[in-house]
Amino acid sequence: MSETPRTQALAGQDQEAQAKPALAGETYDVVVVGGGAAGLSGALALSRARRSVLVVDGGDPRNAPAGHVHNYLGREGTPPAELYAIGRSEIESYGAAVAEGFVAGIAREDGGLFAVELTGGRLVRARRILAATGVTDVLPEVPGLREYWGTGVLHCPYCHGWEVRDQAIGVLSTELPTAVHQALMWRQWSADVVLFLNGTGEPDAGQAEQLAARGIRVVPGEVAGIEGTDRLTGVRLVDGSVEARDAVVVFTRLSARADYLAGLGVVPTEQFAGETSIGTALTVNPMGATDVPGIYAAGNLAAPMAQVIGAAAAGLMAGAAINGDLIMEDTALAVAARV
Repeated sequence: MSETPRTQALAGQDQEAQAKPALAGETYDVVVVGGGAAGLSGALALSRARRSVLVVDGGDPRNAPAGHVHNYLGREGTPPAELYAIGRSEIESYGAAVAEGFVAGIAREDGGLFAVELTGGRLVRARRILAATGVTDVLPEVPGLREYWGTGVLHCPYCHGWEVRDQAIGVLSTELPTAVHQALMWRQWSADVVLFLNGTGEPDAGQAEQLAARGIRVVPGEVAGIEGTDRLTGVRLVDGSVEARDAVVVFTRLSARADYLAGLGVVPTEQFAGETSIGTALTVNPMGATDVPGIYAAGNLAAPMAQVIGAAAAGLMAGAAINGDLIMEDTALAVAARV
């Protein structure tokens, strides 16, 4: 029986190690910060390119509260933890290493390497960095939202719409134009959609006409909290009344997880969808490179609204770009050594 590429990779690790230049201590071609879809996809491309790779993963992906990953061709309905466990196994089969924990900070050394400090005091070095730590969803300060986040409290119809199809859905307004847009979107999945104005103003004539035409009821008054015991059952208003709902949709601000890059001058910037601020992210070029040489970013950290499959694609793109960058550096070093 002929060997598969992965079997050949495992069987040939000794030859590969001999083919690579010796690494001084814990020095890697690439340290990938974040073990979600983007980070693991980048690590897979890089390890298959025979690069030494360390993935540092804190085990707290943005989609951890969600039960399943959706719209990921070939992996539809896979629990996030299962998807990432499969990814870890794949990258480790090609020689990549995984470290549990977080990155406390990164500094550039005089020789050009990046010194990466891990929580717990471990220090490793890298020629390149792939940042893939994603974003944090910042929820409005309404009691009950956090408790049901990812189960009964939702944000993305493409991630959760099918699962709550034909159910009673409430849209909690935090910014009226965005909430009207959300209500019209979620109407695609259910005929029972209610928009809670929550003190954010009144729909103008055009918005009111759109909502009425789609049969979306508008509820005035501020929201006091989300009701439910084992599952979400309703929305409680400040006047004490409760509107029965099976799910609540809310707009969240997205905050980039990038503090560990601040010392390198890589700072998140405000992101917009039209005129609406959606949060912060890193600015990268189409290949994932930031303005700081050697630092790349992929996934929600660079594209906050990307779904899992899009994050994975961006990680692959960044991984390929990093390998190309390192190839040119290796070539320049080889040319210099001939002089």
